[in-house]
Amino acid sequence: MSTREYMLGNVAIARGIVEGGGQVISGYPGTPSSEIIGTLAAMVERDFYVEWSVNEKVALEVAAGAAMTGVRSVVTMKHVGLNVAADPLMTLAYTGIKGSMIIIVADDPSCHSSQNEQDTRRYSQFSLIPCLDPSTPQEAKDMISYAFEFSNKVQMPVIFRPTTRISHGKSDVELGPVNESIPAAEFVKELERWVMVPKNARVQHVHLLEIQKIIQEELENSPWNSLETSDGAKVGVIASGIASVYAKEAIIKQGINVSFLKIGTYPVPENKIRTLMANTEMIIVFEEMEPVVEEQVRVIAQETGSTVEIIGKLQGSVPRVYELNTDICADILAEVLKLERQDVPAEVTEDFDYNACRIDLPMRPPVMCPGCSHRATFHVMKKVYGKNAIFPSDIGCYTLGIQSGTVDTTLCMGGSITVASGMYQAGEKKPICCSIGDSTFFHTGMNGLLNSIYNKANITVTIVDNRITAMTGHQPNPGMGRTAIGEETVEVSLEALCHALGAEFVETVDPYDLKQTEEVFKRAKDYKGTSVVITRQLCVIDAKRSGIRRKPFSIDAEKCVGCRLCVNLGCPAIEFDTTTKKASINAMCTGCGVCAALCKFDSITEVKK
Repeated sequence: MSTREYMLGNVAIARGIVEGGGQVISGYPGTPSSEIIGTLAAMVERDFYVEWSVNEKVALEVAAGAAMTGVRSVVTMKHVGLNVAADPLMTLAYTGIKGSMIIIVADDPSCHSSQNEQDTRRYSQFSLIPCLDPSTPQEAKDMISYAFEFSNKVQMPVIFRPTTRISHGKSDVELGPVNESIPAAEFVKELERWVMVPKNARVQHVHLLEIQKIIQEELENSPWNSLETSDGAKVGVIASGIASVYAKEAIIKQGINVSFLKIGTYPVPENKIRTLMANTEMIIVFEEMEPVVEEQVRVIAQETGSTVEIIGKLQGSVPRVYELNTDICADILAEVLKLERQDVPAEVTEDFDYNACRIDLPMRPPVMCPGCSHRATFHVMKKVYGKNAIFPSDIGCYTLGIQSGTVDTTLCMGGSITVASGMYQAGEKKPICCSIGDSTFFHTGMNGLLNSIYNKANITVTIVDNRITAMTGHQPNPGMGRTAIGEETVEVSLEALCHALGAEFVETVDPYDLKQTEEVFKRAKDYKGTSVVITRQLCVIDAKRSGIRRKPFSIDAEKCVGCRLCVNLGCPAIEFDTTTKKASINAMCTGCGVCAALCKFDSITEVKK
């Protein structure tokens, strides 16, 4: 009797890792991938090793080292994280692996929580590493076990590419048995394979090219590619990954007769594409983001001399940006095939007023949490450095400081310090104060600080230390003294680390103490060279989970003069009544007291009970 569970896509992927016999799992948190390792780390009974690494490059190298010993390893990250790990990725394609290795890279079409929407399938093409593209959470789970076996068979890592709708979607998932056949670790010295000096690399590159045919043949007839031909159909639809689900639903809605090719692997199944092409007059390609499949279809058409009409992104009918969905696919089918949309429910009459049912929701831009210490830090930074100063920032909760006027640039993880340095070295005369989180500093900020100090950049580096990797789901980092599974470990000192990198001005403050924070920032601004200010205060969410409670504050309406100084702080717990011209504090208050320190009329006080 099969067991089914309703689960998140990332939880299903974690289950797939367990079923497939994963032994070493590493990664760096990044939405939408974070829950995979979080799920594995939370398992009380486990016979595998799991870690949060300090960045994606490190994580990939840990997993690669494990796979070189013959065991089954997994590394997880989001799409932009693969940019960080691209250096070892490209050479790992040459060396290959001995055991099995899955590189899970979660893409984020529509930039739900990312600075771009790059397509990981391009890295698969670039590196010549095969890629699997799941269409449902069930398929995502099932693909993992297949990926372990396939990786071991071809002695190559395999890229596994879920997208946000797979990772964060939920569905019933049928569970399978857990693989009990776990290989033991044993590294065998093969200098020609593992040591990529030019002499060996040249040979391994030839080998990489030679095994592409084997990879192609293996994936061609895998269960992840399926061709459904329909008698009399002159139109063929090709769809990949989750777009195949959208396209199939759209075809059913429109009630059209088409042949359908679902693609879940890269390299693409060329023989199936040729079969479809030989029996149709038009092919419509649905895929999210880049025209990876479409380009291959066009190449095959050119090679075979086919005159089939190819409709997709390059032709302009399918959008190259943002996510697809069933409605978008149905619209495209209707437009291309000159059909009327057939998705209106039968019970809806022609005079049904859709607009009457619309609800226009107000815009709710993301904001920092009530009581977030970053808000206080940014308030003081802007006061000390001035609104005309330059504030490069980084990737994290503190990026929301854009609403405080203290985030002028956000390039990539660890980029704030180096961007700030570049501005100074270019001759910029305005004060420069950059911000970076504690986890991001450990990720790739350390090199930037070293470079800034070494090259004598006159900037201030603000490390906003909230003692957690907050934005991606409150994962631990090296400054917290505990590992992914909660074990105690060394607590890395940011102060000692900054001093070791050569910083002479390093001071730590509690950002809730506005007066002290302002004094430190003033000294940092006057310092000639690279100054470091560490603003340390627990993340308010993590503090609450830890049982830490502060008394909330309230505003005495009689003393409030409506100056809006507290309101301008931007805390969601502070409201302003435009009728009474008075401010008030709602139930979201976490008791940080920053607004009370700002108030010049002593109208904000701590609630006594």
